[in-house]
Amino acid sequence: MNVPPEVRIVEVGPRDGLQNESVHTSVQFRIELIKRLSNCGLSTIEVGSFVSPKWVPQMADTDQVLRYTQGCNDVQFIALVPNEIGMKAAVESNVDGIAIFTAASETFCKKNTNCTINESFERFKPVVKLAVENSIAVRGYVSCVLGCPYEGSVSVDKAVDVAKKLIDIGCYEVSLGDTIGVGTVNATRNLLQSALGEIDSGAIAVHFHDTYGQALPNIVTALDLGVSIIDSSVGGLGGCPYAKGASGNVATEDVVHMLNGMAVTTNVDLDKLVETSEFVFNYLGRSPSSRVATARLGQFN
Repeated sequence: MNVPPEVRIVEVGPRDGLQNESVHTSVQFRIELIKRLSNCGLSTIEVGSFVSPKWVPQMADTDQVLRYTQGCNDVQFIALVPNEIGMKAAVESNVDGIAIFTAASETFCKKNTNCTINESFERFKPVVKLAVENSIAVRGYVSCVLGCPYEGSVSVDKAVDVAKKLIDIGCYEVSLGDTIGVGTVNATRNLLQSALGEIDSGAIAVHFHDTYGQALPNIVTALDLGVSIIDSSVGGLGGCPYAKGASGNVATEDVVHMLNGMAVTTNVDLDKLVETSEFVFNYLGRSPSSRVATARLGQFN
């Protein structure tokens, strides 16, 4: 197996992980979480989103959370931006980078953003323009690349086409998301082999949910194909409100533990990461989904 010697982990717990939580997450808690994640050695952290608090109350006051990040030059802090209004708020908050999002499924895109895929790209135009004018890096997300809760199977060609369009409009990298966690090793390989024919491996990230327990094997498949950017969430936080039964993101601790065993460098301190997972789930009042955190914390109970 020929895997990259170093992997960059994009920590999505403070945004993608917390956005569906029923427990209120205060600004102070979110800042403390981000501080702890930064101290773990993570170099890219998704801290929140500039969406209406009416629709995603857990992401309210992201601008206040971002005040903590000022001056932290060794970490890139990014925030999700749905439209021009959100982008203007992001600019005012001096965010390092933003993420824009669409899907490989028309039905999912309409359910999630109330627009078609093509319409989502029209929304992106003023967002990307403002980002360029303010020297803000733009990341892209494509949901449902390996399956949709409404349409079932998703065309590889469609997923790759959407990802390529995101690169073409100015995204420095695109994250391919298995939103409902139905992907298998063969499906992952087929998708990435096609994507790598159109997009440089250094601009592709993978984002797996662990609904069927296939996230880690799928990540290994991606690594073997040269992908070196992995999205993950502390403790396995997350889920998808538009995908019934979809469990959380693959846990950052599980990814780091696996990569350590493969002699792949992440620059992430696993001990501190497990401590951070314990902090998060103590606040939420339940146990982490992470196998590594569960095993390691259990040793001391």
